[in-house]
Amino acid sequence: MLLVAVLMITTVHAQKETKKNIYIKKGDLIEATLYHDNGTVSQTGFYTEQGKLTGEWVSYNAQGEKTATAQYSNGAKTGKWFFWNDDTLIEVDYKDSRIAAVNTWKNEGTRVVSNK
Repeated sequence: MLLVAVLMITTVHAQKETKKNIYIKKGDLIEATLYHDNGTVSQTGFYTEQGKLTGEWVSYNAQGEKTATAQYSNGAKTGKWFFWNDDTLIEVDYKDSRIAAVNTWKNEGTRVVSNK
């Protein structure tokens, strides 16, 4: 009976373990893979050696679905960012870390509607 209890505790403990975030040095950058508590990927992207976000970052929800893509240049927000939520796609254009334009795309059955 004691062996069964120990096995059950070990099994429950193993199921609760989460993946550790991974950081890999690649040249002058650090590639990051971050995880949700359930073990699915939360975000991927790059840091500079000074800890500033750079390049493309991608975010995922706990079910593994892509929720956002973002662009950084040495810590500054830049370029087009996209945010997905159900049937809506929001496109945000950044220039000098400031919002330059926003466009919302909505899937309305057989057609896609934009706010432009």
